[in-house]
Amino acid sequence: MNILEAFRLALNSINTHKLRSVLTTLGVMIGVMTVIGMLALIDGLNRTVSNQLASIGSNTLYVQKHGWVMNRDEAIRARRRRNLTLEDAKDIERRLEPAQRIASMLMSTVTVRFGNRELDGVQLIGTTPEYQYITEFNIASGRQMTESDMNQSRQNAMIGKTVAEELFPSREPVGKSILVGRHRFEVTAVLEEKGSLFGNDQDNAIVIPLTTFVKLFSGPITPRGGESVTIIVKPSSPEQIDDVKGDLTRILRQRRNLRPGEEDDFSINSADQLMATYRTITSGIFGLMIGVTALSLIVGGIGIMNIMLVSVAERTREIGIRKAVGARKRDIHSQFLIEAISLSVTGGIIGTVLGFMVAWAVSRLINLPAAVTWWSVVLGFLFSASVGVFFGWYPARRAASLKPIEALRYE
Repeated sequence: MNILEAFRLALNSINTHKLRSVLTTLGVMIGVMTVIGMLALIDGLNRTVSNQLASIGSNTLYVQKHGWVMNRDEAIRARRRRNLTLEDAKDIERRLEPAQRIASMLMSTVTVRFGNRELDGVQLIGTTPEYQYITEFNIASGRQMTESDMNQSRQNAMIGKTVAEELFPSREPVGKSILVGRHRFEVTAVLEEKGSLFGNDQDNAIVIPLTTFVKLFSGPITPRGGESVTIIVKPSSPEQIDDVKGDLTRILRQRRNLRPGEEDDFSINSADQLMATYRTITSGIFGLMIGVTALSLIVGGIGIMNIMLVSVAERTREIGIRKAVGARKRDIHSQFLIEAISLSVTGGIIGTVLGFMVAWAVSRLINLPAAVTWWSVVLGFLFSASVGVFFGWYPARRAASLKPIEALRYE
């Protein structure tokens, strides 16, 4: 008997016992559905997070008082650290290789008004002209910030898309005057949309010259008072990021008189660091998913083994007749093994379709993009086929080992 004939017999058997076949493959279905659905959601989430982190600048280092990822004890220790000052930023700019792009930044939250329209909770960013090149934001209309704006502390503002839509729903914002807190600013540009970062609307923001921010919105900045400056450094090439990180650490440790072996009292953060932390978390979820799926597949496999043993018992006389007319052991073995694999793969195919549907439904419900990859489908197919081989081997061997005389006498 060739393989095609064995498959035909297996499909006939599945078709004859439809309900029993569905119930038998239920565990495999649930296992494969879980794998496909979870992989689609995790992959979609990975792509979303990667795109969001790219919006704060890839291969960019943020020198700050606090780390981005801290436990409770680290957060308490970080609060006692000395501030980073504008003098720290100037010294880094002077001592770091000229090829690197460097910007300083201070942030606050303000209320913005135009006419009778008002918007609360707007992120106010005071920074230098290099910021726009480092963080790769583009101008939708108007002009970029210049060194002249910085040197003369001009009250010019570049506004995000959300601010533009809220304050100027039906007119061009560039050239208009707005109130930022209590101070009047001229809108010089509207920024292109950047989207959200972990739920924070990056377009609900206003960018102004750093010198203007210090003059109007910040008190004196000292190591122990005022606000801590964020220093942003973009290496001239991604390969230099470790070297630049080492240079930054050396410069700041010297400025802060830290002794050898003493812990850094500053943090150097990057989007890659956040991505690594995120991948660690999703790896844990993936491992848990694999454990749940493995249990489900084992349960499904035991169901297949059980039903195949029942099938061998029911068809003992049939096996005896086939052997009596010349069927070999390997023919009987192949027939029952292929029947077990067919059962399992059928469950895998149904589970794959259900996995697509679950991923699609969840992505619609919670607005999370799902991305089904070809390798997840192959993985689901291989899982289900492996279950069929592993749990179908023993019943097939048992059927093949039956002696023709005893099988024909079986009642």
